[in-house]
This record gives sequence, structure tokens and C-alpha cells, in this order.
Amino acid sequence: MTRPRRRTVATSATVSGIGLHLGQPVTLRFDPAPAGEGITFRRSDRADAAPIPAHARVATPAMLRTQLGEGDGAFHTVEHVLAAVGALRLDDLRIVLDAPEPPVCDGSAVAFVDALRSAGLQEHGGAVRPLVLTERVAFSDGESRYEAEPADALELDVTIDFPHPLIGTQRIVLAVTPESFTRELAPARTFGFARDVAAMRAAGLALGGTTDNAVVLDEAGVVGTTLRYPDEFVRHKALDCVGDLVLAGAPLRARVRAHRPSHRGTVLFVRELLRTAKEESTVLGIEEIMRILPHRYPFLLVDRIVEMEERTRVVGIKNVTINEPFFQGHFPGHPIMPGVLIVEAMAQVGGMLLLGSLDDPAANVVYFMSLDNVKFRKPVKPGDQLRFELTVTQIRGAVCKMHGKAFVDGEVVCEADMAAMVRPK
Repeated sequence: MTRPRRRTVATSATVSGIGLHLGQPVTLRFDPAPAGEGITFRRSDRADAAPIPAHARVATPAMLRTQLGEGDGAFHTVEHVLAAVGALRLDDLRIVLDAPEPPVCDGSAVAFVDALRSAGLQEHGGAVRPLVLTERVAFSDGESRYEAEPADALELDVTIDFPHPLIGTQRIVLAVTPESFTRELAPARTFGFARDVAAMRAAGLALGGTTDNAVVLDEAGVVGTTLRYPDEFVRHKALDCVGDLVLAGAPLRARVRAHRPSHRGTVLFVRELLRTAKEESTVLGIEEIMRILPHRYPFLLVDRIVEMEERTRVVGIKNVTINEPFFQGHFPGHPIMPGVLIVEAMAQVGGMLLLGSLDDPAANVVYFMSLDNVKFRKPVKPGDQLRFELTVTQIRGAVCKMHGKAFVDGEVVCEADMAAMVRPK
């Protein structure tokens, strides 16, 4: 099964301005990130500051904004940036700021969408693993109510209710795609009420807010601007939901209904989803592996396949236990997995990639033709879990070349270049 590949930006892009709540001047830069790193926020003006992941586990309940982290190292009001990142389906990205809050720009997500598109969106290594719901989830936080049910992609149904003649009850239903977000949600601006401004500023909020970067309402209507949509208010709330749902750490496949959503409520809802949803993965268990590979005990050295992209990439797992037969004779007083068997296990994972795409794998066999640049970095011991990642580097006729790496706890223990050929038995 071929899955969408992870995406990042091709080059860097910047957006400058002032923060909405803290009121500090700031330049934000989008930088490419390695495959698998995810979305992280970083400070360019503080060398000692650790990056903070865009994830619900580090989100902190805060008034009128989404906050990541705590104290001086926190990032504030990240929802508009994350909405653009999530809607454009970026998986790995470094968001670098020289202040604790992104620029508010005009109060919408348009500037971030434009900057990301100008940087170029490109695929890179690894497959996307969405979060998939297995059952309906309901959650409430004060007046905010949420429901989610399984779906093929992210769909939003957002309702708000404000006692103001320009707002009242508004609802929007939307399948979130890069195109629909750019057209229907990105231009919608944040909004607030003139009667609340003094109290917010007394609490240290809205210090950068003006009628140029927010829709401000008094009792009669909108102050100093005109609406971009008659229902711009609910559209902006839906934009906020898109951004806050990015904190799941993976694309969410669900139909989400949100009634009077808040930043705090949506973050808590995401945490509830993470307890229920599962990360979708391509898993071939031992039964499927034995239907594809001809190897059997004690020479079958693959336990499961967790990722497979046809003719491109494969990831497999081998659990190393003290019961392996080779430990009886290979340094029995100091058990270490033989390096040649690590390479053999890597080759078997590669064989799964080559045979797994055939209609009748049992009628064929993989012959490995060469091994080059083999390196052993660390010993592998009982109790370790080997993770093999192989990427196709060349296909020419019947010959396939691959580069493989073996990891234990994220560290490379072995790598090699290998060539193989599939032949009928």
C-alpha cells in the first residue's frame, strides 16, 4: 500500500510583524526539517532555548490563545500559524521566532499560507501516518462541546453563538483541504468586542491588537473595517480549530463537530482524541511475512513490517531475545548478535519490499548480488529491538539497489548498500 509521503518546505521564508497579545515585534521564519522531526517551534534569539514540539502534551491552558510550553520559554498564540501548516499538509517544519509570539499580520492566516507557498512545498522521506478514530468520541469543557467520528479525512462542522446582532448563531461545514482552507477559512480574521479591550489589556493581553489586525465589534457593529464574509466569525473559529487540531501530532482522519469551541477546549479535546485514536500504520505480521518470504525458523529474522511503499521504501522490526539459537554459540558469556545475521535480517526486510509487490511471491525468490559499504556501529544484544529502514536507490531492469540502516533506540548500529534480483524459483 502506497501512502502519501511526508512534506516540508523547499527553502526558508519569513513573516514579520507584531504579536497580537504580547505586542512585541517579531520575525518568524519557516525552515525545512528532516523527515520524521515533526513541527517544532524554536527561538533564534535564545541559544539556550530547547525546541518545543507542536503537540497537545506540551500545550498549556491559556486565555484567548493556544500556548506551547510554560514560563519564559513558552510560545503564545500559535493557532493561526499552525492552521496554515496543517491545512497545507506539512509534516516536518521548523518555525523559528525571535520573540515568544508569531506576528498577527492582519489577524488571519493568509500571510502564513503565502509564505509557505513561496517557500515551496515538497515531499521527502517517510510516509504520513494519520491518526484514525476507531469509535465516536464526545467531550465537553464548559460551554464548549465536541464530537468526533471516523472519516476518510478531516471534516469540520463548527457552530458559534454570540449575543450580538452581527453574529448570533453561525455554522460552517467544510472538508478541510489546502484549496478549501485557502479559499474559505484563511482570510477570516480574529475578532473581539470593544467592551472587553480594557480588561484584556489589564491582564496583559491584546497589547498588539488594533482594528487593522482584528475585527472589533461595538454594540452597533464593526469598528473601522468591513467584513470579508457575512459569517467571518464562525469561519475564523473554524480556522482556529484547524490550527489546534494540528496538536494531535499527525493528520487527523475524523469528522469533528465543535459547538462554541475555545482554544482550551480544543486542546483538551485533542488529548482525549489521542487516547482513543490510533496511528495508522502498514503492519504485516508474521503470518503475512511467512506467506511472502521462504525463510523459516531458525533463519526467519523479521517479526513484522511497519511501513512499505511499493518499489520505494520498507521498514521492518526484529525483536532480539536471549532465546535466539545463535546466542548458544556466539560469545555465550557475552551474547552479541552476529553482524552477518544483522545484515541477513536487513536483506530479508529488503526482500519483503521486492516480493511483497508481486502477485505470486511464493513462486519467486530474491537473490542478493552484492554488499558494499557495510559498517557495524554498535553491538546488538538480547532485549534490543532492531528497526531496519531500506530505501531503493536504483532500479535497472531486474536489479534493485537499496541502502539499508539498522537502528536500536534511534541509534544506527549497522548500514549497508546492497543489490538484489528477483527470479522465478
